[in-house]
Amino acid sequence: MIEVSDEKSVMNQLKANSRVVALFYASWCPFCRSFLSVFNKHAEKDRSAVFMRVKIDEDENPMWETYSLVAVPSVMLFEKGEVSRRLDCDLGAGLTEKQFVQWLKSA
Repeated sequence: MIEVSDEKSVMNQLKANSRVVALFYASWCPFCRSFLSVFNKHAEKDRSAVFMRVKIDEDENPMWETYSLVAVPSVMLFEKGEVSRRLDCDLGAGLTEKQFVQWLKSA
């Protein structure tokens, strides 16, 4: 599991790995805190991609805008450095394990 918190580190991982599943989250977000264990569990089992957690705690973090994040948690699949799929939470709802599993199966 890779953990980063700045855009340069994200870009380095995207350059180094052809397929990356990235979770954008904030430590202050209760939905993110509950989803972390789900993400970690599947990261341990799934070898089809590199799994990366991207911590974006500050509102001023430019990644909110770079990746068009409205709310967290949000999961993105990067293939060859480009977003190919994404799973965004609904405001005030977070993400469920069922949603994530279905998303992973279709990725």
